[in-house]
Amino acid sequence: MKNREVIIVGGGASGLVAAISAAREGANVTIIEQKDQLGKKILSTGNGRCNLTNEYMDISCFRGDDTSIVQEVLNRFGYSETVNFFEELGVVLKERQGYIYPISDQATTILEVLCMEIERLPVEVLLSQTVNKIVHDKEKFSVHTTEKIICGDAVILATGGKAASVLGSDGSGYTLAKVFGHHLSPVVPALVQLKGKGNFYKQISGARTQARVTLYVNDEYVAEDIGELQLTNYGISGIPVFQISRYAAKALYKNKSVSVEVDFMPTMSDNEFRNFLQVRLDKHGYKQAEDFLLGMFHKKLIGLFLKAAAINNNSIIQDVPLGKLDKLVTVCKHFKIEILGTNDFEQAQVCAGGIYTTEINPQTMESVYEDGLYLTGELLDVDGICGGYNLQWAWATGYIAGKHAAKGN
Repeated sequence: MKNREVIIVGGGASGLVAAISAAREGANVTIIEQKDQLGKKILSTGNGRCNLTNEYMDISCFRGDDTSIVQEVLNRFGYSETVNFFEELGVVLKERQGYIYPISDQATTILEVLCMEIERLPVEVLLSQTVNKIVHDKEKFSVHTTEKIICGDAVILATGGKAASVLGSDGSGYTLAKVFGHHLSPVVPALVQLKGKGNFYKQISGARTQARVTLYVNDEYVAEDIGELQLTNYGISGIPVFQISRYAAKALYKNKSVSVEVDFMPTMSDNEFRNFLQVRLDKHGYKQAEDFLLGMFHKKLIGLFLKAAAINNNSIIQDVPLGKLDKLVTVCKHFKIEILGTNDFEQAQVCAGGIYTTEINPQTMESVYEDGLYLTGELLDVDGICGGYNLQWAWATGYIAGKHAAKGN
């Protein structure tokens, strides 16, 4: 029986694993990558260290319009399978607070072992070629690139979404999928910085502090996260902002009102913080207001807080009316920021939105509309929180798609 010919559009995380999976099942594989090298986006993951999965692997770590597909996918290729896959390729892994990295702390390690396996298997790699269209007749798929036409028995779309197009994800996969009847949940940036309203950001830019960030849409609570907040010259950044950003982006897309409440003293309740200030006041009441707050907050934030509480920087803190101290508590614990937008796709780590998961067979990743067409990774309407979840989704969907594309089921 002749080996099946599998064509993979996209040579990123899911495409590379799909190629390995398909080739191991006996298929002849062709990867078409529009950039001049494979896996460019892998090199940027985990700040260049490649956080490739997470010990805590739960459906709650994934978002989308319908995430029921996630559990079925993870049941077939979850945390353990990912660890085994890379260890078999020769990677020694290490764990840091549940996050899994190569022991080298280099994303290049992951890309290099994947490419070594690609070279070992019957996989042809075509670089710097863009796919313009895909045609499917009764017998074969014909994939038209800028240089040639490649024919195969199955096609795996592993093009990624629209985040960081300079690394290869330019949204072209959505167009290719739509030709075969697929539909798209609106695509917006996710794991991305948020732009705030106000003229005070330049004075606090560069400050980092632990904080709880709570998102409201039309004044209704949506999500929150706690961690290191980074203040920029246009708004807010950092892991807790990234974790809630997809909800902000979706709401902004629908022209809804979006705001964030920042708690700059997340380890204390309002009353605990007020009592803490009183104890501090009893000891340091002779100090000027800005000196009184020194040692509690990043120096760049002190002026902002005092101005918002209508307290003069040079006021002796024990002479400040109690009402203004209560206002200071509110400012520090419930600092409101109106969100005007997100940074664009170039700054986003992933996208929210994509091809609806209800249009995919979760057991095989095959299209429900077109036999022999498979969709993987960020192309689908699933995005994970920070912590290795988006790469886990890429590895898992790629592996499953490759395996079944090679078998023809």
